[in-house]
Amino acid sequence: QVQLVESGGGLVQTGGSLRLSCAASGITFSIDVYNIMGWYRQAPGKQREMVATIIRGGGTNYADSVKGRFIISSDNAKNTMYLQMNSLKPDDTAVYYCRARAPDRDYWGQGTQVTVSS
Repeated sequence: QVQLVESGGGLVQTGGSLRLSCAASGITFSIDVYNIMGWYRQAPGKQREMVATIIRGGGTNYADSVKGRFIISSDNAKNTMYLQMNSLKPDDTAVYYCRARAPDRDYWGQGTQVTVSS
């Protein structure tokens, strides 16, 4: 059974930091297997949007709104992906989801809430 389990969310003040983790089981969490691994978020009343992704070849891609503040990484040995979030703003408040996508498979975690107070 495939599971992606996010953790690390919570309530933080503006300017604070959080590190989200996404632990995978039932799959090998590797960019060699999945052509997209990444973090997405959905704020109340808004569509889900891409936050940061790791793409095949070693590159990373960030939403303009988080560039310079968030860092995506992965640890193949731990089968875990991370999102380091710094200088958090109230606009970053959302449920954050991790995702692993291949042409024939698309896995999502259940989400973790991040709330940034002003």
